[in-house]
Amino acid sequence: MSSASSVEADRTYADFPPIEDVRAGFWYVGLAAAATWALAAVVTQFLPDIDDFERTDMLAQIAGGVAVLLLIATLAERVFRFTLPAKLRESGPWLVLIAVVLTAWELVTAKYQILPRPFFASPQALLEVFTDDYARLWDSVWHSVLLLAEGYAIGAVVGFIFGAAVGWSKAVGYWAHPVLRLIGPLPATAWLPLAFFAFPSSHSASTFLVALATGFPVTVLTWSGVAGVNKAYYDVARTMGANQRFLITKVAIPAAMPSVFVGLFMGLGSSFSVLVVAEMMGVKSGLGWYLQWAQGWAAYANMYAALLVMALMCTGLITLLFRLRDRLLDWQKGLVQW
Repeated sequence: MSSASSVEADRTYADFPPIEDVRAGFWYVGLAAAATWALAAVVTQFLPDIDDFERTDMLAQIAGGVAVLLLIATLAERVFRFTLPAKLRESGPWLVLIAVVLTAWELVTAKYQILPRPFFASPQALLEVFTDDYARLWDSVWHSVLLLAEGYAIGAVVGFIFGAAVGWSKAVGYWAHPVLRLIGPLPATAWLPLAFFAFPSSHSASTFLVALATGFPVTVLTWSGVAGVNKAYYDVARTMGANQRFLITKVAIPAAMPSVFVGLFMGLGSSFSVLVVAEMMGVKSGLGWYLQWAQGWAAYANMYAALLVMALMCTGLITLLFRLRDRLLDWQKGLVQW
């Protein structure tokens, strides 16, 4: 091994602290996290509420249970040399912050009503939504997932095929380019009146809007990826006897996949916003419908619960898409972070 390689190896090894230092660092953070969650449990349980909230005891038990689990995990690593998952160690400061925010939220809503009701719901009110109205909420989540999956799949497939055709064929690009430049930048929600008039049901119209929001970025990025493939790749493949089909399926499309996934990410983000608006316009079930229903009844706790579920659903789907990208494009793993 050369001296340069030795220096690089030493530098890389030095980037990783000894396991004892890692354990010592989590010892203090873990104790702080357990203490803050215990404080949240004490404040929730023993300070009087301004109203008769039904889930105060449950919220205090949850906070106390988290505190006990954190204390057990901290002691297990410190005393019994049990190695905790790296994700848990990295989340230590966030666990402290969440407990502090929960305590402050409890104080300014349920305990002292510094923030006015009903516009600012207490943590107990959100917990009550998940325990009492879970059937309607999860039914809305299920319908939103089905609508999103159907519209996103149609938009992604059509956008990918159309983008590949535009990027490969000059004739298709000649006719499609002006249309894409004229219609593509329009927000999908601008087509709401036409969509609900042209399609026989609100579900099919909403599916079309989600597909439209997904299809444009996928088309443009696939087109750019295929058109930007290095011409030398085609020359090498042709010298080895490759035909037109091989050049498209084995050279152009694989080389364009990084751009395709960028389009898929952009399309997924656009489809979320269109999904909510479309569900507010006529769909009988879904998170958008649930938000409108909660707002109509001034049930702000239900509205916040739906927003929380929607945020978790969106970040979960984007994470799955990133996992798929890292698996298919292993040579670019970690290049794009989420």
